[in-house]
Amino acid sequence: MPARGQANGNTESVDNYLKAILSLGGPEGRRVISKSLAERLSVAPASVTNMLQKLAAAPSPLVEYERHRGVKLSAAGRRRALEVVRHHRLIETFLYEVLDYPIDEVHEEAERLEHFISERFEERIAAKLGHPKIDPHGHCIPTMEGHMQEHDSIRLADVVDEGTFVIDSVSDRDAGTLRQLEASGITPGARLRVRKHTALDGYSVSIGRSSKAFDLSQETARDIRILPVA
Repeated sequence: MPARGQANGNTESVDNYLKAILSLGGPEGRRVISKSLAERLSVAPASVTNMLQKLAAAPSPLVEYERHRGVKLSAAGRRRALEVVRHHRLIETFLYEVLDYPIDEVHEEAERLEHFISERFEERIAAKLGHPKIDPHGHCIPTMEGHMQEHDSIRLADVVDEGTFVIDSVSDRDAGTLRQLEASGITPGARLRVRKHTALDGYSVSIGRSSKAFDLSQETARDIRILPVA
């Protein structure tokens, strides 16, 4: 494995696997099945199996893999995954706050750059931004030491009752959805009022003090994480 902050073509692919396992495994580090990885990475199941076997058999294994029990990150794998996530989220924040990139463009740009920045460059970006703790989507930025605070947020799609909430984060996986959410005022830190919920149709919501309600589908509600208003 290259030293911290270095990468090559093969490492880029490895990093994507490690990030996917970190995300799918959640804060608890649950085992992840190959099918879930294949769907997340849009690759064939056989390719996933081959890669996991290689990562588990490396001199410093990055994963713990058993064919019928799934995979989880080793300590070394988790450190690298969190390093790449830190790169990604710092780059997103730099692009958004300093270079004025639209919110829906920063994710793809960061995906290309995250594997290749040096430790010195990482430190300079963090210092320039004032050592931010969250990225433009509301996601926590891991520390240099590899710690990442997790918020006790829930998906809007899991809300049953009406109420007022604070938007904690929005998913960055789909640029089109991000554009729609930002245009509607659905951004981290905004207050969101759930006015009506129907299992089939989704939600009727309003933002801030506005009395104007609009509809969100269940699918879109899965991309929004919220916290109850204290």
